[in-house]
Amino acid sequence: MERPTDDPLGDPRIRRRVDVLAHLRDGAIDLETAATVLAMSTRQVRRLLASWLSHGPAGLVHGNHGRAPANRTDTDVRNRIAELTREKYEDVNRAHLAELLKRQEHIDIEERTLRRILDEAGRPSPRPHRAPGHRSRRERAPREGQLLQVDGSKHRWFGPDRPFATLVGAIDDATSRVTGGTFRQEEDSAGYLVTLTQTAAAFGLPWTLYSDRHGIFHRDPRRPPTLTEQLTGKRGLTQVGRALEVAGIGWWPASSPEAKGRVERLWGTLQDRLVTELRLESITTIDDANTFLPGYLVRHNERFAVPPADPEPGWRPWTDGLSAESVFAFWYQRTVTRDHTLAWAREALSVPRRSDGRSRAGQAVTLAERLDGSLWAELDGRWERLALAPASASVLRARKAQRAPATKVEAGEGRAEPQPRGRSKPAADHPWRRSPKLR
Repeated sequence: MERPTDDPLGDPRIRRRVDVLAHLRDGAIDLETAATVLAMSTRQVRRLLASWLSHGPAGLVHGNHGRAPANRTDTDVRNRIAELTREKYEDVNRAHLAELLKRQEHIDIEERTLRRILDEAGRPSPRPHRAPGHRSRRERAPREGQLLQVDGSKHRWFGPDRPFATLVGAIDDATSRVTGGTFRQEEDSAGYLVTLTQTAAAFGLPWTLYSDRHGIFHRDPRRPPTLTEQLTGKRGLTQVGRALEVAGIGWWPASSPEAKGRVERLWGTLQDRLVTELRLESITTIDDANTFLPGYLVRHNERFAVPPADPEPGWRPWTDGLSAESVFAFWYQRTVTRDHTLAWAREALSVPRRSDGRSRAGQAVTLAERLDGSLWAELDGRWERLALAPASASVLRARKAQRAPATKVEAGEGRAEPQPRGRSKPAADHPWRRSPKLR
């Protein structure tokens, strides 16, 4: 079977699989752990390992990569099903709906395919299934850096009479080491990007990020797709989701708060200890708390961190051409205008020309707003910092000429200066003082 000729390591998912398989080959992890990290069966992991050893990274790319599925449901049929669900079968559960479509509308479709089509169209089932109540305790990840739990905690961190603030933090599942954290007004994307930047700078890149199903990490599948998503056939990513994909970090959503108990128990500890520490330091602002937090986390980790089951660290380094400052930022797509600028917040950013002097007008570029507020653009495979373009030249117009005063008036000759008029008071019998009937 032919293998793709493009560089497969350009895909973050392939890079992540190569990293996991390399640990499996070296005996650093067992087959079950690799299957859990890659969300695959052990049989599939064996197949990938054999293909990787035989063909290299190209062996991990599926042979049907880039081809449209032969069994894909036609777009007209998908739109017809969504229309019928809105108008005729709004309150019908999915299993019954598949039977009605086959019998009444002559649309033969599998129930699981029907569920996927309606989920993508933003039509949730009117009879959602309740998750089973049984839970089992999950063992820690064997290596530090294999699983990083993140979350945000809204609390009165500066005292009961102070406003709420949110602490966004990350904790390693293998060691319970807090790898980063920052205080924010609310739980937002910038808080998670700052935390990931701190983690990458101090330790490296984790294999997988474990979080709740917050909209910061992924788009709601029940949300109707936008026009761009309909044209491209791909759901858009959030800023954090895009950063994880570029960095090659997997995302594992938790099904409940209890599932990510490591980070939930961390908040209980911090809401007891950190609140007291902040009060003792008379810290009542977010800026002061962020200055104090790194030193506190060093003491916290010395007290609560535990050694991992496998002493070999699992943190991954950055690949060539990538850095925390460029990846963990806010990315936007812009088009270079004819005057060689990019639109930004009612301003214009100057874009340098190509090395050969040619214009970039009409070129689509990625504009990144980094966490320090600087603006960068990816041009010809490298990041360049941008500055505001100079203001456009003002338009000159003819202005009205004021009439010059007469010479005699300027000299004080001729007629006398006008005297200011005083305010006169109407007489008692003035018509203005008489009633309308008398007038």
